[in-house]
Amino acid sequence: MSAPVLSAHDLVVRFGGLVALDGVNLTVFDGEILGLLGPNGSGKTTFFNVVTGLYTAASGKILLSDDNINGKSPQQIYRLGITRTFQRSRLSLGLTVFDNMVLGNYQRLRMGLWFNLLERKKLKAQYDEMVDQTHALLHTFSAPLADKLFQAAGTLTMIDRRRVEICRALLCGPRLVLLDEPSAGMTRDESSELMEDILQIRGRLKPFTIVIIEHEMNVIRHITERCIVLASGKKIAEGSYAQIVADPQVQSAYLGRERT
Repeated sequence: MSAPVLSAHDLVVRFGGLVALDGVNLTVFDGEILGLLGPNGSGKTTFFNVVTGLYTAASGKILLSDDNINGKSPQQIYRLGITRTFQRSRLSLGLTVFDNMVLGNYQRLRMGLWFNLLERKKLKAQYDEMVDQTHALLHTFSAPLADKLFQAAGTLTMIDRRRVEICRALLCGPRLVLLDEPSAGMTRDESSELMEDILQIRGRLKPFTIVIIEHEMNVIRHITERCIVLASGKKIAEGSYAQIVADPQVQSAYLGRERT
């Protein structure tokens, strides 16, 4: 195994009397694609929200390499190299594809009032650089999509909207990308096509690590190298796809009973 890029140690998250994550321990290794599985309400998205600073853990640690990021703001965590997508689309459909992507990277841009007013040449150079960067990134997914850079995001198909959201997460060159059900709302064929896109773009760009939440098991089988399963806020299984689907605890968590 390579070095850990992210690790959780005895992680606990509470919402009043509800324990959403209960002493979770897990490790994500540099360069891998890890599947995070579990039935609805198992704590998967809660884990993403803690890692990205939307929630703060009641106890435990989340380490990015050796840096404890629990309690840091989403902006600080973004600057450290963790980005994500959401299960529900977060695109502003009335804005262009370009605008949506740049909004996801605004923290790395110079956008102050005095810069915009007094440094016009630098502002134009920054704009031109962002156009080139966003077009090139979209082109790695789909040449036709790159040609729609200045179209409204609302004109795109669902699979292209997902591609834009993933490209937005990749724009800053992150170390770790968290994908929350990227195939939600798509057909099986579209889901397979998107996963192939992800694998291809991962091979073309600077290496990065992926953690993916996904209910479509064919996607998990195809794309992941290792899986971790949560149930009722606890880790119940870890291993390859074949190992976790054969695990009686996993079968019980998904089916509500053990298979015979």
